[in-house]
Formats: sequence, structure tokens, C-alpha cells
Amino acid sequence: MKTLFNKNVLIALTVIVSLCLLYWGIEYLKGVNLFKPANFYYATFDNVNGLVSSAPVNANGFPVGQVREMEFDYSTNRVRLLLSMDKGLQIPQGSTITVVSSLTGASTLALNLAENDVKLKVGDEIPSVATAGLMDKVGKSMLPKVDAILPRVDSIMGNVNELTGSPALAAAVMRLDAITAELATSAHQLSLLMNRLNSAMPGVMNNVDGITTNLSGAASNLNAISANVKAMPLDSTIASLNASLANVQQLTTKLNGTDSSLGLLLNDKSLYQNADHAVASLDSLLTDIKKNPKRYITIKVF
Repeated sequence: MKTLFNKNVLIALTVIVSLCLLYWGIEYLKGVNLFKPANFYYATFDNVNGLVSSAPVNANGFPVGQVREMEFDYSTNRVRLLLSMDKGLQIPQGSTITVVSSLTGASTLALNLAENDVKLKVGDEIPSVATAGLMDKVGKSMLPKVDAILPRVDSIMGNVNELTGSPALAAAVMRLDAITAELATSAHQLSLLMNRLNSAMPGVMNNVDGITTNLSGAASNLNAISANVKAMPLDSTIASLNASLANVQQLTTKLNGTDSSLGLLLNDKSLYQNADHAVASLDSLLTDIKKNPKRYITIKVF
């Protein structure tokens, strides 16, 4: 009997411990630390904008608590929240709390701390401040601008319709089609030309290589000629030419002067005339000898 009682106690203890661990695990997954001391406050809202339990409470952007419980008050049609705040946080009187919605749709609570030495007591109500949702803000800020833009949009659409229905636009489109076709034809011709150039390029390159080879040979020949010119005794040749020119100059001077027989022959006119007369006389003598050889030649026969 005693053994059975001990087994039942162990089973009961095991079940209790399991339930405690299960509860602690669920609360921990919600972000609630049961072993961390906290102070509890209340807040009431007309609309929580999708706020859920365990949502964080931020002060100056830093999490200082979370929503512990939420319940709907059917008598006032408002939502009452139980807030678990850090033990060390002291909320000044005059502070307010607001529901903040993000672009992702998640909502949090923002605690706006006032500057006051008097603090709220644990369990007091934190005054709530209703804020417009994100879509409400967008609607209030954008709708007037949209209303102002709509007449302009209507006029713009009218202008667009008038432009699209204009015959000039159709003609321009037709001309654009013709230009596009011409461009396509030009592109095709250019492609054919490039193909021909690509096919002819190897021959051109071979010719260029041949020309380059010939130029290299000519450069080699020029180098050889330059080397030969450098090797020639130009100084002695120029000196010989200068000496020959000096001799020619002296000979020319003598020929132009009357100091030599050749100079007299070339420069004395009377000598030339006498020589001419002598040649004429000799010619007449030879003629007479041919006509009258007996006058000058005597033949005797013994």
C-alpha cells in the first residue's frame, strides 16, 4: 500500500513538473521571462491596429516591456491591455502610450515618457493616445495632392488622345518604318562589305608582309651603301679633286695668257691669220702641182 502511494506521488509530481515546464516553455516562446521581476501596468485603446499578445513596448526605441494580456471590454467596446514592464523602469506621470504600426503590418507599443518627478504606481493606468494608421496618414497626405493632379491628368490624357489621333503622327510612323527598313538594308550591305573585307584581308596582309620584307631589304642595302660610303677615302678624293681643279685653273690661265706658245696660238689673231694664209697657199701649191707636175718634177732618162 505504501509502495503504491509512493508511485502515485511520483506520478503526480512528474505531471506537475511537466505542466510547469510546459507553461514556462510556452511563455518563454512568447518572449515572457517568468524568472525576471516585472511591474504591471494597464492601458486601454479604442483600436489596437492588429496588436497581439507578447508585442514589445518600446521607450525611445528600446524594448522595456511587452503586452502580457489582452481582453475586450464589451461594456465600453474598448481593448484593455496588461503590460509587463521592467522592474527598474519608473514611469513619470503624464506619460502616454501609443500603438505604432509598421510597413510589415506588425504593431508595437511606444511609451512616451514625460519629464516629471512624480511616478506612476504599479498597477496604474497609462493614458493611451490614438494615432492614425499608416494608410490613414497616406490618405490624408496624398488625397489632396491627387485631387489637385487629376484635372491635369485629364488634360494630359486629352492631349495624348489628340496626338495619337493626328494624321501627322501616322505619317511620321510610316516614315519611321521606311527609315527602319532602309537602315536594315544598309546594315545588311555593311555586313556583306565586312564579309568581303574579312575574306580579302589575308591577301592584303600577305602583300603588306611582302612590302615590309622589301622595305627591310632596301633598308639593309641602304645600310650597306652607307657603310661603303663611310669606308671610302672621301678626304683624299676631295683633296685630289681640289688639286686637279687647281691644275685646270692654271692651264686655263696659261691658255688665256700670251706667255706660252699655245696661249699665243689661241690669243694672237695675226698668227691665226698667217697660219690660215699659209694653209691656203699650201693648198693652191698642191693644186698647181697636180695640174702641172712637170713644172716641179723633172724626169731624166739616161
